Amino acid sequence: MNLRQIFIINLRRIRKDAGLSQMKLAELCNTAVNYIGRIEVGLNFPSVEMIEKIAKALKIKPYQLFLDEQLVNGRLKPLPWKPVLPEFIKKEVLAKLNSAVQTVRKY
Repeated sequence: MNLRQIFIINLRRIRKDAGLSQMKLAELCNTAVNYIGRIEVGLNFPSVEMIEKIAKALKIKPYQLFLDEQLVNGRLKPLPWKPVLPEFIKKEVLAKLNSAVQTVRKY
């Protein structure tokens, strides 16, 4: 996972944990709601100044948005890792599953 992906995961998680909508976070950061949405899906990346505003709105230190760990009960735990399968493997697995389903339906 690269630093941008870590930032996006942390931003979304911390925002939701704080009970803030994208709209409320945008309001607190004095920016457009679609800009926060574009950050959370990886289409934009905020400036250092915006990262500071986001951290202040979330009541955290800016570096926490870049940690590859999360604070759970006062202890740092690794963020959940999600493997990324290449598209050709996904297609092959789906084809085999569909074939198996068709075989089961025959009986």
